[in-house]
Amino acid sequence: MIIAELQHLTKDEKKQILKRGGGIDSDLVKEIVESVKRDGDRALRKYTKKFDGVELETIQVSPDEFAEAEKTADPGVVSQTKTAYENILAYHKKQAESEWWTEEEGRKLGQILRPVESVGCYVPGGRAFYPSTVLMSTVPAKVAGVKRIVVTTPPRADGSINEHTLAACKIAGVSEVYKVGGAQAIAALAHGTKSIPRADMIIGPGNIYVTTAKKAVYGEVGVDMLAGPSEVLIIADSTANPGFIASDIQAQAEHDPNASCVLISTDKDVIDAVAAKLNNSPENLPALENVALLYSDDLNSAIDFSNKYAPEHLEIMTSDDKAVLKRIQSAGSIFLGPFSPVAAGDYASGPNHILPTGGCARFQSGLNVGHFLKRISVQQLSRLGLEGIGDVVIGLSEAEGLKYHSESVKKRLR
Repeated sequence: MIIAELQHLTKDEKKQILKRGGGIDSDLVKEIVESVKRDGDRALRKYTKKFDGVELETIQVSPDEFAEAEKTADPGVVSQTKTAYENILAYHKKQAESEWWTEEEGRKLGQILRPVESVGCYVPGGRAFYPSTVLMSTVPAKVAGVKRIVVTTPPRADGSINEHTLAACKIAGVSEVYKVGGAQAIAALAHGTKSIPRADMIIGPGNIYVTTAKKAVYGEVGVDMLAGPSEVLIIADSTANPGFIASDIQAQAEHDPNASCVLISTDKDVIDAVAAKLNNSPENLPALENVALLYSDDLNSAIDFSNKYAPEHLEIMTSDDKAVLKRIQSAGSIFLGPFSPVAAGDYASGPNHILPTGGCARFQSGLNVGHFLKRISVQQLSRLGLEGIGDVVIGLSEAEGLKYHSESVKKRLR
């Protein structure tokens, strides 16, 4: 854990805080992707046995397995999943876009929207289960009008899929689910196998092998983003509750041993109180070596550092949160005030929890309905419209040495 003054960070300390993620054996991922592309289901079974310890009999979840999950799922969890679904659906419906047209001087111009045809949603699984990720990945695709939405998720040791994950799929209206995880699942969605038809787009969080595989298949298919370990940055002043801050840092560290947690406070007492609470963390929590508690004598410097860091999650706990918000340029998702923990956004408040990490929020947005929409430009020119820009097209195309571009206009205007 780093405890330091923001304005006096050493070069190495600053580099350590800004650096996120880690390396991987990309040759192994390339081998898996090529093997699945070549050998299909046989490769899926081989890698599922190797990495998950499961010999798959069937790759797709059957209707009987869905029915069994419905019987065994905890009714309370199912009810909570339904509530989360409604909140997430309502939020993403507000992201709906509209087509538009304009006409001037013989040029009718517009933009039409067409959804991606098929989307593969990767949901982490195996030892844990994530019904929340089922909802976050499938709901925006559903709102966008995607016709085919499928889920792939690693099987448990007995070859089954967690009943609450399947319950979430049913609530979201997804019945095509496959018991495959890791890089091999991404390869199957990208290239297709006998059991798993290819998808046009692959979305969803996963470990570094999943992310590296998404990078390897990008271009064959679309991907949402290349996410790394989870992260939170908290801007706080003397009005912030140290207990809330410490809990949010512990919650973030719970995600992943490589999760990054940064607090920047203008109050040294807040820093000291948070440090004391973290040092007394329960033994079952992961190590907190990726935590930085930074004191800043200037709130503006804290905001500037946050914009440079571009966190996946940004919590603002100050006396004037909205004033701070106005100066924020880069963040995956923002949580204002003492009663807006990241956990609320992870599960049920409505906004998506699939977010850019590693500083990618500088140029990228969290998963949203727009990810699944193709914005297609349309133009219809009358003779008058072409005449109006004819000299410009002819002049520029000839300047660029593209004579047939010029001729295609001249012929029409003769």
